[in-house]
Amino acid sequence: METVVGISGASGIVYGTRLLESLPGKKTVIVSRDALKLARLELGLDLGDIHGLADRHYDNDDMEAAIASGSAKFDAMVIAPCSTSTMSKVACGISDNLMTRVASVALKERRKLVLVVREAPLSSIILSNMERLACAGAVIMPACPGFYPRPKKVDDMVDFVVGRTLDQLGLKNDLYRRWAGEAATGSRGSRRTRR
Repeated sequence: METVVGISGASGIVYGTRLLESLPGKKTVIVSRDALKLARLELGLDLGDIHGLADRHYDNDDMEAAIASGSAKFDAMVIAPCSTSTMSKVACGISDNLMTRVASVALKERRKLVLVVREAPLSSIILSNMERLACAGAVIMPACPGFYPRPKKVDDMVDFVVGRTLDQLGLKNDLYRRWAGEAATGSRGSRRTRR
């Protein structure tokens, strides 16, 4: 499987880097300028560190990259994290950089496109753009960790989101403990009363 990973300028760069670490197959990465600033701030990583997690990389301004064409064969694209600016451009068909162009290619060629949106709260404009993309075939995957696996550290919450993203790509993973009802959580008979 060949996957293109876009890392845009939203907080939560760790979602993109962890995804690159976990993805099997061939990986291509595109990093926006704002994402690089956040990578340095949040993770202490530079561009070379992120590029080292992929098989190949392209500059976000490189509109002549092979993957900018529908004739280029890749199986899926994930933008993680996906800023609402990037998401909105894709929703409106604006391909002003390589990341938004490849997302547009994924949609028009009916390839899997997963957007790990990292924003809160959501305005009506953002929600409308999410709906437009969902109707066009994209998967909107908000970066919302689950708590039934009882995460002990931030990495556990990141792995939950990344694991669910891999699920959307049809890729087996054991990054998080899956829901199996009360027996799995050990919550039988333990009920809290709220007042």
